[in-house]
Amino acid sequence: MTRSRQEQAELFTSLHHNDSVLALPNAWDVMSARLVELEGAAAIATTSAGVAWSLGAADGDQLDRDRAIDLVARVVAAVSAPVTADIESGFGATPADVAETIRGIAEAGAVGVNLEDAHHGGDSPLRPIVDQAERIAAAREADPVLYINARVDVYLRGVGEPSSRVAATVERARAYLDAGASGIFVPGVVDPETISLLAKEISAPLNVLVGPGAPSIAELGELGVARASLGSGLSQAAYAVVQRGAREMLTSGTYTATADALDFGTLNSAL
Repeated sequence: MTRSRQEQAELFTSLHHNDSVLALPNAWDVMSARLVELEGAAAIATTSAGVAWSLGAADGDQLDRDRAIDLVARVVAAVSAPVTADIESGFGATPADVAETIRGIAEAGAVGVNLEDAHHGGDSPLRPIVDQAERIAAAREADPVLYINARVDVYLRGVGEPSSRVAATVERARAYLDAGASGIFVPGVVDPETISLLAKEISAPLNVLVGPGAPSIAELGELGVARASLGSGLSQAAYAVVQRGAREMLTSGTYTATADALDFGTLNSAL
């Protein structure tokens, strides 16, 4: 059954408000999105870094908006699950630019976005709270049904003294929720005690970034986490295989790095 975008948005939002953690192995192109869906993911999330790298750009507000939206549209067309797109800081300098990006994302069919407060190339590592709140408000006005996952990069970018980061994160989270955010994403935190404290202090679904060394999905659920993302982890692992395979072939002349590759039929039949 084909769902309307409104229905997809409602489904995606509901996945943040149940007893299980929404586990998102982030994709970066159509094939990775299809494989993630075939493994049973309830929703498809893109990774901005993986998308940027696959399209020939560096992560950190370097990718052209139109190319990013085109990739989202192709992923949406290829899967039946709801899609949420990592749009970095919104692909634009002003709140109006963010709103234009959101309208493009909506037209592409995605029902969620990650919107970060990192300020690449700015005077400080993070945008001022008021400025970021205005960007979130513009996104919300542009699309009332969109799930806006407001990313707080205090931990990821090491802002302030470690002892001040919980309070700084909560302050930003509350301002972003007041501006219209649906949930809060705090990458860079893997300490269970800190995660638990953030989940208690933030009155919205909490998303954390996971990978080797992070608590398991079951443990995150016990800590109060609603959503867990692998971020660029899968794309980094895939590119590591490319590097190892190329190095092996060009040095030893052997090919063992590809021994665990998916077979041609599996990949071809996924599309």
